[in-house]
Amino acid sequence: MNSTRKAYFIGGGIGSLAGAAFLIRDGGMPGANIRILEAGRLMGGSLDGTGDAERGYSMRGGRMLTTDNYECTWELFKSIPSITRPGLSVFDETMEFNEAHVSKAMARLVDGRRAKVPVASMGFSMHDRLELLKLANADESTLGASCITDHLSPAFFQTEFWFMWVTTFAFQPWHSAVEFRRYLHRFMLEFSRIETLAGVKRTVLNQYDSLVVPLLRWLEAQGVHLVNDCTVTDIDAREESGRLEIFSLSCEDKNVGRDQVMTMLSVKDELVFLQNGSMTDASSLGSMSTAPAKLKKSHKSSWTLWEKLAKGRPALGRPEAFNSCVAQSDWASFTVTLKDPAFFDQMQRFTGNEAGTGGLVTFKDSNWLMSIVLAHQPHFANQPADVQVFWGYGLFPDRIGNFVAKAMADCTGAELLQELCGHLRFDPETVASANCIPCRMPYITSMFMPRAAGDRPLPVPEDTANFAFISQFVEIPLDTVFTVEFSVRAAQMAVYQLLGITKPIPAVSAHDKSLHAQFEALVKALK
Repeated sequence: MNSTRKAYFIGGGIGSLAGAAFLIRDGGMPGANIRILEAGRLMGGSLDGTGDAERGYSMRGGRMLTTDNYECTWELFKSIPSITRPGLSVFDETMEFNEAHVSKAMARLVDGRRAKVPVASMGFSMHDRLELLKLANADESTLGASCITDHLSPAFFQTEFWFMWVTTFAFQPWHSAVEFRRYLHRFMLEFSRIETLAGVKRTVLNQYDSLVVPLLRWLEAQGVHLVNDCTVTDIDAREESGRLEIFSLSCEDKNVGRDQVMTMLSVKDELVFLQNGSMTDASSLGSMSTAPAKLKKSHKSSWTLWEKLAKGRPALGRPEAFNSCVAQSDWASFTVTLKDPAFFDQMQRFTGNEAGTGGLVTFKDSNWLMSIVLAHQPHFANQPADVQVFWGYGLFPDRIGNFVAKAMADCTGAELLQELCGHLRFDPETVASANCIPCRMPYITSMFMPRAAGDRPLPVPEDTANFAFISQFVEIPLDTVFTVEFSVRAAQMAVYQLLGITKPIPAVSAHDKSLHAQFEALVKALK
C-alpha cells in the first residue's frame, strides 16, 4: 500500500483501536500514519474503568465474553502481548485465568423473599415454546421493525428464562424482535447453560485494564498518535463523480494552549473511520450524596456527525431510529468500592459462589430489576489488596424502588446501597464505609431499538471513496450488537474493504446449525 497515506479515526472506542491494529498488522500501514481522535480524556470508549481506592472506582459497564462467539476479538488479541505476563498474549492470559476461575452461578435469580429461585426449568408453557420457536424461525424481512412484544405473550415475560436472558444481555420487551432473534441464534450455546453462565469468560481485570490498556501500549509502540481531548465538530463531505468523499475535519483541540483551538485537518485521499453514534453518549456520574445529571444527546456531540452526514443520504442510515426515545434505551449502573470485607463475605456465604465464579445475581422481584456481580479481586490494576469492588445495574431506572421511594435514576449512591441491602436483608452497617458511584446512561441500549432495513449503514457504504463507519450501529449480517465482538468485527470489515485485503475475516460461528446445540437447546426448553 501507499506508505504515505494516512488514516484518521474519529472516536477512541475499542472499534477504533482495533481498526488501527488491523491497519498495521494486516494492512502494513506505518503506525505513525494513524491518528485516533478522542473527545474525552481517555481512550477506550465504553470499555472504561477509572478511579482509585480513595475516590472510588467507576465503570459504566461490565462485559461478559465467550470463546465460542468472539471470533474476531480473540483473533486480534492473540497478536497483542500481555503487559503483565511476558511471552503470553492477552488471549493466552485470559484463557489461563478462566481455566482457574470457572463460572457456575448458584444464585442466578433471587426473589422478594431473598430465596434462590430454582432455575433448572426455564418456566415455559407449551404456548411460550411455540411462540419462541416461531420467532426464532421467522425471516428478518418479515419481522421488520417489530418489537419483541409483538411476537411473545405477556406470560413469557414472567418466565425464569426471560429474567435470566434479559439481565445477561440487557434486552427490554419493547426492543427489536430482529435483534432478539439474532441473539437466539448467535448465542444458542448459552441457551442450555444460561442458569449457570458456564459459557461466560471474563478478563483478568476490568475490560479497560485487561483489553484496552494492552492494545493502547501496542499501538503506542507502533507509533500511533493517540490524541485525547480533541472533538471533531464537523466533516466536509462532498460528492464527486457519484462517490462521497471526506475532504476535511474540523476539530476543537484542547491540547493546543489553554483554550479550545479550532483546527482543520485535510483528509482528501486519506482514510477516515467514523464512530457513528455512541451507546454511552451523555452518560453521567453521581456520588454517594448526588444523583447523576440527566443529560441527552444535545449535551454531547457523538451523534451529531452521523446525523449531519446521513441527512439526505439514505445509504448512510437513519440515526433517529436509535436516539429518539431515551425512555426506551436508558438504564442505570453503579460501582461500589469497599474497604470492609463484610459485604463480600456475606454475599459469598449467601450465593455459595466465590467472587468471580458466580456472575450476575438478579433480584427478579426488584422494581428496578436490579442485578449485581462480584468479580474476582482485584478488579483494577491499582486496587489495594484490602479493597473490594463490585458492579451492578437496573433495567428500569424510571420506577420507584422497593425500599427507597424514588426512581433509580434519581437516587444517590447511598440510596442505591439502601435498596440493595433491602433486597439482600443485609444490615446497612455492612456497607457503612462503602463508596457507591451511580451512573446514568440514556442511550445504553439504543442499538437494540426496533429497526428496519437500511436504518443501519454498511461499515463501508456503497459509493463512498475514503471513509467507513465503525460502531454498534452498522449492519453486519448474523452478528449481534452490544458486544465487543461487534465493534471489532466492524473495524476488521471496514479496514479490509478499504485496503482491499483479501485475507479472510473469521466467520460468525454457526452454532445454531449444530445438531448437538439444537438438541441441547430443545432439552432445556422442554424442562
